[in-house]
Amino acid sequence: MPTKWQGAVIVAVLAYVAATVYFYQLETAVNPMGVTKEIIKAGNGPTPTKGASVTVHCTGYGKDRDLSQKFWSTKDPGQQPFQFQVGLGNVIRGWDEGVLSMALGEVARLTCSPDYAYGARGFPAWGIQPDSVLVFEIEVLKIE
Repeated sequence: MPTKWQGAVIVAVLAYVAATVYFYQLETAVNPMGVTKEIIKAGNGPTPTKGASVTVHCTGYGKDRDLSQKFWSTKDPGQQPFQFQVGLGNVIRGWDEGVLSMALGEVARLTCSPDYAYGARGFPAWGIQPDSVLVFEIEVLKIE
């Protein structure tokens, strides 16, 4: 049976561990890193494999750090669906990882932290500030 002193130490250690876990979870929730996917419409086909040619419709949000402001869309006049080889680093990391998990016909919203988007350089031509979180609504049209 622990002494009062040992019991106090155990309580202090447990409180420290609980606080550390709580603040780690809070920090992760406030500053998530990577890409998160929210399915808007489930697909009914296969998912692409690394290196597959994928054709998507996409709308990107986050112009001037405002996630309600569109900066680009393949559905805008004069634009067309976007084709790329997935998983090879030809697009931002959030697209590579997010689209690899999407099925043919799926529509999803990808939220990309800065390190999975344009990072410290941003993309000034589209109004994307350095270190911006971006949101993309993507529909997988074709996988080859």
